[in-house]
Amino acid sequence: MRKLFGLATGLVLAAGAAQAENWDMPMAYADSNYHTAVGKVFGQCVGTATSGEITITVHGGGSLFKGNDIKRAVQTGQAPIGERLLSAHQNENAIFGFDSVPFLATNFDDSAKLWEAAKPAITKILDEQNLVLLYATPWPPQGLYFKKEVNSVADMAGVKFRSYNTATARLAELTGMLPVQIEAAEISQAFATGVAESMISSGATGYDRKVWEHLTHFYEVDAWMPRNTVFVNKDTWGGVSDKNKAAIQGCAELAAYAGHWRAVQYTDFTLKGLRDGGMTVQKAGEKLTADMNEIGKTMSAEWTEAAGAEGKAIIDAFMAQ
Repeated sequence: MRKLFGLATGLVLAAGAAQAENWDMPMAYADSNYHTAVGKVFGQCVGTATSGEITITVHGGGSLFKGNDIKRAVQTGQAPIGERLLSAHQNENAIFGFDSVPFLATNFDDSAKLWEAAKPAITKILDEQNLVLLYATPWPPQGLYFKKEVNSVADMAGVKFRSYNTATARLAELTGMLPVQIEAAEISQAFATGVAESMISSGATGYDRKVWEHLTHFYEVDAWMPRNTVFVNKDTWGGVSDKNKAAIQGCAELAAYAGHWRAVQYTDFTLKGLRDGGMTVQKAGEKLTADMNEIGKTMSAEWTEAAGAEGKAIIDAFMAQ
């Protein structure tokens, strides 16, 4: 009888273990970055909320899949869940670039409103691509980094510029810079070797990568506020119980909230960090601001044309809030 009881207990434990799933979650940014930190807390939340039936292991810094490969990896089931800057895939669908329209949403309140306006369209597009949206978190406002003083667009001619999506590549073209596609994990090496000499990014990226070792100036132009989006493979999601889906979605809502406030708090902290590192951090001058606004008008018109009626609906919904 004792042996039978032991066997039965073992079978129950084995069945419970068989139900447990571990999801590997690739992320493009270093463990020190707040996006990755939020992703890890989200993973811990999921493990707790599902009573260990689903656990998530975060792989930061592009260690499991490089940033540019993450979305495809999740779509095809190579990874069950992942995070990606969707604007980097604007070549697939112009709508993905909604958060990189220059000077449309340049503060956190407007960024949140723009996300709410775009969320239905993004959810639909991801669903068509075998992906289920979970949450998105903003970056701080994007500024311009250089290794020299820049007072106008004319000063940018011929500078090698790190691009990470269609919008940044187009910005380089319109300013006379030379775009070089570089993922976040490769930034430090690119600046150290001279492959790139400038970029548009948040203070957070510059701080995380210690760009003051190679660059000298950061100009606050508040061009746009892109978002990192977390999504799960649709087939994987279909195998999750309703109870666990609700738990994961609850954790996703908490992660979105935490990510927003981490970004807000991180903005001033990282700009101070750039200054402490020896960089000149300042608002863009009058001429540079005027030049950038003109380029912004061109890029906005181009995006609106490419995004069509769906893009116009997003802008209209944003403006109506």
